[in-house]
This record gives sequence, structure tokens and C-alpha cells, in this order.
Amino acid sequence: MIAVVQRVTEAHVTVDGETVGRIERGLVALVAVTKTDTPADADWLAAKLVALRVFRADGKHFEADVTQVGGAVLLVSNFTVSAKTKKGRRPSLDAAAEPAKAQELFDYLVDVVKKLNVPVATGRFGADMRVSLTNEGPATFILDTAAPE
Repeated sequence: MIAVVQRVTEAHVTVDGETVGRIERGLVALVAVTKTDTPADADWLAAKLVALRVFRADGKHFEADVTQVGGAVLLVSNFTVSAKTKKGRRPSLDAAAEPAKAQELFDYLVDVVKKLNVPVATGRFGADMRVSLTNEGPATFILDTAAPE
């Protein structure tokens, strides 16, 4: 799984003019499920999202995690995050999981984050979504379960 994560002061997702997900302070994660992902990848990503110290506290820039600031997480399925762009001019989406597998693992990720006692909002899987947010900092991070540490 690959996630582009932004620290936000507020964010929301609309589908056909209807707000389907909204958070105040917290994290927005645009998440791609790849062909090789497993539930273990979702478990790792959920734990990392909840524990990532990217919020200001005690005069330090990266001191607190989303739970410590009383924040929430807005999870948005976004298969284009898995795009490869090194070759040619058109992004290759070959690494993206098939929709059925992607939805199953994305839904699993949502459930795992909720079980970690963090308020969660989502977009609508497979929909044409509009994501609006106010990036605080700006602070943006990429989490990739396949990337070597």
C-alpha cells in the first residue's frame, strides 16, 4: 500500500455535490492498494498512520501523533497514487490492484484504523470524488509498505 499523507486543519470529500466524509484537525491519506498488498500491509499502514508523530506539541514540530492531538483520519482510496511515471509521458497504473481486491483491502484498512480508536471518515470507493483540504505546514509524507527502510 502506498499513501500520500497530509497534516490538515480540515478536510472533506464530496461526491456529486454531497459531502461524504469530513474531518477537522488530523490526517488525510490518499491510499493506493497494489497487486502485491496483503492484510499485513494494511495493518502496518494503519499502525503507522496512528503513531506517526507529525503534529506540533511542546514547542517541537514533530512531537505528537494524531491521537495525542485529538485528531481524525480521512482515508481516501486513490489508485493513481500507485502510478509509475519514470518511463514515457503517460502514468502506468499496472501496479494497482484490481478493484475487488483494492476495495476489500481498503475497507479492511478503514476497519483497522477505527479499531485503533481514531475517528475515521472516508470518501466513496470508486466514485469521482472532490477532496478539499487545508494542509497545515505544509506537511506531506509518503508511506509505502513495500519501500525498504
